[in-house]
Amino acid sequence: MSEAQLDTRGMLCPIPVIRTQDRVRELAAGDVLEIVATDPGVLHDIPSWCRVHGHELLETSETNNEIRIRLRVCAP
Repeated sequence: MSEAQLDTRGMLCPIPVIRTQDRVRELAAGDVLEIVATDPGVLHDIPSWCRVHGHELLETSETNNEIRIRLRVCAP
């Protein structure tokens, strides 16, 4: 298992979700991805994307207009 980070600060919907999907394809089941974003839409979009695609949402946090979302990649 490894941890990776994806910086989508300054990007607007749907780009953070598209970049998340692309990055997850590069990771193995069990890996953790932390997405850093500034678009508040990711607080809804990425958890929804996780539910649809079977990935585990671990944590969401928001500090100083910066959003961090951690997810665990699950096998398809």
